[in-house]
Amino acid sequence: MRIKLSLLTVFLLYVCIYMPAFSLGDKDKHKEKDSLQKKSILTKDITVSALRQTEHNLEVPLSITILSAIDLQNKRGLGLDDMLSNVPGLLVQSRSGNQDLRLTIRGFGARGAGERSNAGTTRGIRVLVDGIPETEPDGRTALDFIDPAALKSAEILRSNSSALFGNASGGIISFSTIPQTDETILSLSSQIGSFGLQKTTFQASTKTDIGLLYCTIGRNSFDGWREHSQSKAFQCSGGLFSQINQRTKTGLFILAGNTNFKIPGPLNQVQFDSNPQQSADTSTFNPTFIQRDERRNNTAGRLGFTIDHSITQDLGIGGMAYLQSKFLQRSERNTFRDFTRYHTGGNIVMKHTMNYSEDIHQMFIGGVDYQYQDGSILFYSLVNGERGDILKTNKREGAENIGVFLQDEILFGEKISLIIGARYDNISYFTDIYIDGALPVYKNEMKSFERVTPKAGITWKLQNDMSIYANLGGGIEVPAGNETDPPASLSSYIINPLLQPIQSLSLEAGYKCDLIHDNYLLLGKATIKGDLAIYTISTENDIVPYSGGRFYFNAGKTKRTGIECSHSAQWENGLTISASFTVSSNVYTEYKQDSLVNGNPTGASYKDYAQNSIAGIPNSYGSFKIQYTPIIFSEFSCNAEIRNMSSYFANDANTLKVDAYSTIDIGIMYNVEISNNLELKIFGKVQNLLDIQYAAGVWINPDIPKFTSPAYLEPGLPRNIVIGTSLNWTN
Repeated sequence: MRIKLSLLTVFLLYVCIYMPAFSLGDKDKHKEKDSLQKKSILTKDITVSALRQTEHNLEVPLSITILSAIDLQNKRGLGLDDMLSNVPGLLVQSRSGNQDLRLTIRGFGARGAGERSNAGTTRGIRVLVDGIPETEPDGRTALDFIDPAALKSAEILRSNSSALFGNASGGIISFSTIPQTDETILSLSSQIGSFGLQKTTFQASTKTDIGLLYCTIGRNSFDGWREHSQSKAFQCSGGLFSQINQRTKTGLFILAGNTNFKIPGPLNQVQFDSNPQQSADTSTFNPTFIQRDERRNNTAGRLGFTIDHSITQDLGIGGMAYLQSKFLQRSERNTFRDFTRYHTGGNIVMKHTMNYSEDIHQMFIGGVDYQYQDGSILFYSLVNGERGDILKTNKREGAENIGVFLQDEILFGEKISLIIGARYDNISYFTDIYIDGALPVYKNEMKSFERVTPKAGITWKLQNDMSIYANLGGGIEVPAGNETDPPASLSSYIINPLLQPIQSLSLEAGYKCDLIHDNYLLLGKATIKGDLAIYTISTENDIVPYSGGRFYFNAGKTKRTGIECSHSAQWENGLTISASFTVSSNVYTEYKQDSLVNGNPTGASYKDYAQNSIAGIPNSYGSFKIQYTPIIFSEFSCNAEIRNMSSYFANDANTLKVDAYSTIDIGIMYNVEISNNLELKIFGKVQNLLDIQYAAGVWINPDIPKFTSPAYLEPGLPRNIVIGTSLNWTN
């Protein structure tokens, strides 16, 4: 009941905020109409490209957040958490203050939190960089090689996107590293901060005869604030974006780097309260995370190519191909592992438009996606945190993802557009074992998942700068490769035969606006952007981790209902206010767990968790930010931001609770124009100003020790300071 009341309150509050836009007096209507016409011209370029084709945001029946270069700058910059924290519906948690992130959209990805499941990876959300997937064929994404300093824009699709992208029930995060200007730019930036934070970045871009050439090279290090939480990274990216002729555009993209971070492990509630800086101790883990030097060392490089060609004015074809090589090392769970991964893929997309009359237009898009990954895992003994001489297991793991999609959109004048589409996916896993228990063997196994997911949506533009929409779509999310390991009771199998993909059905309605108001909230002329989405998602076969992620089972059915809203207003007087908030109810509607699963016989044949909250998903979270740039002193700017998260549970039984918290960040920025071509930017930021103690991440369904409390809490960063400078030369 409390959740339903909160949902209603958020909806009414949002409507009240926008009432001024609809309640203009008669004498102001003509003035406002002129303003709207001017704004419609200004907003024609506000488009999204993560939908396989470029479309105006207000015409798309999906929840989309667009972040510009301004939104992405002046951040702490070790991970993506600073940049994405203001997106409604997207939960971003930095587990140790470095590159080890957890991303969740509308509950998808929440299970990826545990000893075996989420160090440095996310799932259920497809991540693209310059249109090329960082997400592997099984749905996992490592975010290590994405340097926040290299990003120029981001598009976040929070709606179910399986009908276009396949294994992406949680949505799409599409980043671009392509500079938004043809000017020649050289930039050198540096950051220092609390707990040994150091970051240096060099960027360059220039327009040449063959296209726009650019690169970003960065290095960072962090001593960590907890015991055994150090990290360092070297990341580089670059590209050549060419408009070969009026009909053809091409892109050549490079992404590479090395990241190394240590894992301090979780704490139980007593340890968390008494000393959150400590690493996990012997009460739960023996040897400890420090003794086995638990860490991840990842090295990878990727080369990608894209092309977009217009055959005629109405017919176009595009394609993409890439090759990525990875070498990953892990010291974890008393083993040392060497991974070798070769990841390749591409797509072919056709686009066709038809004009039946002046008022009826059709846009058709169809294509084929392909991804393939293969490689070996060598399991060695672990000796004092280093690789031992004994090869315990030699294993090959591969995955293949083939998808075919079609989408048709019909536009009726400038007011209404209808979309209908579907996609077929076939995802296969194959595993070979050559050495097991240090003895030569040969075992092989293969398993495939396939599914057709439909999509339908409608958009109605109320005015040139505001629209409402609704959509209905199916979704599929297959288990990630490491989630297919069988439990001990099924040790004769290599791939868990009982595990099925998550199937979901989403229903969503929403409102968007991007307008100018002459006297918004009586504070003067302002540019207003807003987004409101109401959704309900039903799933079957939710994938749930057991025993800290040692194995996974499907868990009945779930129901997720929520409201997401974001609002920003930028006044001409230099004041900017932005807010985002998410309120949701996330429960199991059917879930019977065998009482022996966790080794705790209760005398009953099962435990019934129906109506329990889904672990790892808070019922509410949001942020409020205010920034002021004085007109008479426009070189200076200051800001403050409040972030809030409600309590939630870390296990299906709802016995392990994570407390609610709120944090405050403040920052200042100052730009100095040294000459016509040279500019110096300085910023400072204090995060967690009040030094609040909170849990940044949790382990879902952790082990329950016999003689101590379960360890599941990962403490978040205390108060910390970041100071950055950037010297930019433009010609």
